[in-house]
Amino acid sequence: MTTPSEPSPDHEPAPAPGDEPTRARGGAPDPPAGSSPSGPPRGSRSDGSSVPVLTDADADTDPTPDPATGPDPASRVRRFWSVRRIPAAVLAALVLGGAGLLLYDVAAVRADRTAMAWRRELADGLATRPLDDTWVVVGAAVAAVLGLWLLILAATPGLRAVLPMRREHADVRAGLDREAAALALRDRAMEVSGVQSARVRVGRAKVSVKAVSHFRALDEVRSDVETALAAGVDELALAHPPALTVRVARPPRKA
Repeated sequence: MTTPSEPSPDHEPAPAPGDEPTRARGGAPDPPAGSSPSGPPRGSRSDGSSVPVLTDADADTDPTPDPATGPDPASRVRRFWSVRRIPAAVLAALVLGGAGLLLYDVAAVRADRTAMAWRRELADGLATRPLDDTWVVVGAAVAAVLGLWLLILAATPGLRAVLPMRREHADVRAGLDREAAALALRDRAMEVSGVQSARVRVGRAKVSVKAVSHFRALDEVRSDVETALAAGVDELALAHPPALTVRVARPPRKA
């Protein structure tokens, strides 16, 4: 009579109907299929509704600018405004001197002293001279010119010798002196084959170039100079690139 063999120790007994499967002794139960151990799946709320998911690729992508909002403020470049220290100092000195002198004379008259001769003559002249008198017209013209000059200074930025450059950052402003720009463009023109000398004038809206060529055809030299200076103007990074005018001529003949 044979005895049934014992089960192998590698074989574990089947769990009881009421027991839940576990990973190890004392471990947590395995999550159901399709679920995440840290919570609901990515892209869904706890109530089951879906939400948009922002990936790393979407975060690096710049949004398309809205045409209704206009260009970026950093691209709006305006001219530099002059502080105008000399006109302001001259005007302040004149006003301060005139007011101080008039105040002193008024205080002297209040102290039972005679007024200054210039104030008595000025008062008599204003009371007796007609409006069409020469000195009255000249004084009015001078006052009008001074007032117009002050208005122009207040309404214009000044600093015509400084050309504003493109703004790559909103908090950084840069400017280029017109003489420095002319020198850089002149060096670019002198690099062209056939150019003997060049004179460059840089304005706020136009660059005028007068070159002298002692060999090669003038049309070829002019075309090469225009190409070189167009690249040079672009490298200057000016906010408002000026127009380019190039003239090429032969050197004067010696007698």
